Amino acid sequence: MEPIISINNLNHYFGIGKLRKQVLFSINLEIQAGEVVLMTGPSGSGKTTLLTLVGSLRSTQEGSLKILGQEMYGANSRKMDRVRRNNGYIFQAHNLHESLTALQNVRMGLEIHSGIPVKEMNERSAKILELVGLANHLHYYPESLSGGQKQRVAIARALVSQPKIVLADEPTAALDSKTGRDVVNLMQKLAREQHCTILLVTHDNRILDIADRIISLEDGKLTNASVIAKTNQN
Repeated sequence: MEPIISINNLNHYFGIGKLRKQVLFSINLEIQAGEVVLMTGPSGSGKTTLLTLVGSLRSTQEGSLKILGQEMYGANSRKMDRVRRNNGYIFQAHNLHESLTALQNVRMGLEIHSGIPVKEMNERSAKILELVGLANHLHYYPESLSGGQKQRVAIARALVSQPKIVLADEPTAALDSKTGRDVVNLMQKLAREQHCTILLVTHDNRILDIADRIISLEDGKLTNASVIAKTNQN
């Protein structure tokens, strides 16, 4: 079976001319459908850069990066946009629109897909907010929600379109221990039910047990730990 994510000899640079600096070095990685993979490593090691490349938020500069069988090296903006539609994004800064309610924020995850009636978008958004425990908060604005509740809205927005890939960047960093655990358990549960792949960047050692596999990035290079499979304890 072809991997959902396939990376071969991937290099990436920031800057130009004398200021050009290499930040990723010969990355080789395959992630299969349904895997929960956690990426760890020191700050500045290139984790977020790699995540944004996988999410087609940056252009691939050198090497091969295939997402759902689509080669992203040399991809134009239209192809990148098409591939992005298969992804759900969850970030440390939940990136909710303060002027929109929880329901409206989640609905944005469906509005990028054409042909879905407004009534259906509202119904699907309300249903997934119920699944994340916010059935009574559909019409709350972010300012009226706790940090954990905001992150639950972000999870609902990422998963409402039933994406094939969920990309998460430090989703528990701003949360206390219990709320962080609840958030990742919820993310894992919903992703499992929807049969999607999770790639999650974290510094939080408390959540490593949700992973099928843990990879480590240091100084822009995958270390030997990247090939060590980890038994899921859930």
